[in-house]
Amino acid sequence: MLRKRWPDEVGFGSGTTDVHHLVAVSTSASSMIWGINTLFLLDAELSIGEAFAANAFFTVGMVLFEVPTGVVADTVGRRMSYLLGAATLVGSTLLYLLLWQTSAPFAAWAGASILLGLGFTFFSGATEAWLVDGLNATGYRGSLEAAFAKGQIANGIAMLGGSIGGGLLAQWTNLGVPYLVRAVLLGLTFVVAWRSMRDVGFAPKPRVSITSEMRGILRASLDHGLLNPPVRWLMLAAPVGAGISVYGFYAAQPYLLQLYGSSDSYAIAGLSAGLVAGAQIAGGASASVVARAFRRRTSVLLITSGVSAVALLVMGLVASFWMALAALAVWGVMFAAAMPVRQALINGLIPSAQRATVLSSDSLLGSAGGVVIQPALGKAADAWSYGPAYLISAGLQLLALPLIFLARRERATSDSLSVAPAVLLEDRRRGGGRHADQGEAGAA
Repeated sequence: MLRKRWPDEVGFGSGTTDVHHLVAVSTSASSMIWGINTLFLLDAELSIGEAFAANAFFTVGMVLFEVPTGVVADTVGRRMSYLLGAATLVGSTLLYLLLWQTSAPFAAWAGASILLGLGFTFFSGATEAWLVDGLNATGYRGSLEAAFAKGQIANGIAMLGGSIGGGLLAQWTNLGVPYLVRAVLLGLTFVVAWRSMRDVGFAPKPRVSITSEMRGILRASLDHGLLNPPVRWLMLAAPVGAGISVYGFYAAQPYLLQLYGSSDSYAIAGLSAGLVAGAQIAGGASASVVARAFRRRTSVLLITSGVSAVALLVMGLVASFWMALAALAVWGVMFAAAMPVRQALINGLIPSAQRATVLSSDSLLGSAGGVVIQPALGKAADAWSYGPAYLISAGLQLLALPLIFLARRERATSDSLSVAPAVLLEDRRRGGGRHADQGEAGAA
């Protein structure tokens, strides 16, 4: 029997950097500002509504560029997409710092936020597709949850260090220094990726016409995405979860400071982001337990979505800093526990040739939800404060449940936690035909 091997053990080819290690390095750099970003925007003299509107323009950038950058990853390569993302994030982070120093008008923040969104879209589909392609190429036979969970734990550790470090750095210096450090670290990440990253398990197609290639990939991506029923329902649930998760994370910074009774304790804000990172580690570590406790992946998604709604409800009702912190931790663990399960379910339904584009389309729909939900909740917080906005978030979270039920009804093969890695089975079974994945799934 072939033993389970991790990506770093197989190396993804000679001279390459392990996926988890490289992504963790970029996460560590990026997360320097995640614990203080809302406070940074408020310090730049934006209102609460404008701060969340700026974040919404970040998601506008993701909506505009998710699919085009996914096509880049599926045509030119995962490595090139990653490099473009790192370079774009360096430039847009420095632009953010300049706008803060000059007290720029909101329109300038909106444009810079769109550029930040563009940078992350180069990462979103490419890194996940890079991981799955490498697993296939190296004969991996473990569960996809285990692979995704390991990456999630690595990212959680990186985010824990980055967000707490950024909060402490802001406390000791000022809110701008973490942005400068982030730009430097992302520049170093670009250099490492340039020297070490290679596309393994993926070969760019010989190009005759970029336009026709993009058209062909988009057409096939529709077949394996929105026209593929189990994937469709999960993708349509993404706007609710993504919109709420961004607001819930960034609103926690000023909300916890408000409950704590100190508006300038940046270390506390960094701690809130670190708590979410710790929850991400715990969620990733629980992947094997989850796989033994349930027979279907949609069961996990239903339970985590329901508990998340309860945690958001508690955050909106309590007046205690510590109780709100505990509710935030529960919400973070539920979100983190659901992520590798959802990734395994969706990746089991997508062939390699369209993987980055379909994953980018999924991210696009999530970002679209953020464009609408995030500023709306920011306006609610402006009008009624953060607590009532969290109560609204809890109600919105429940809207995802019927869509997950519809995905469950499709009984896709990858819904069963007892099935061998579905992505491997599907890639062998089909070269582009749709929906050969509708086999038996385990009972509830």
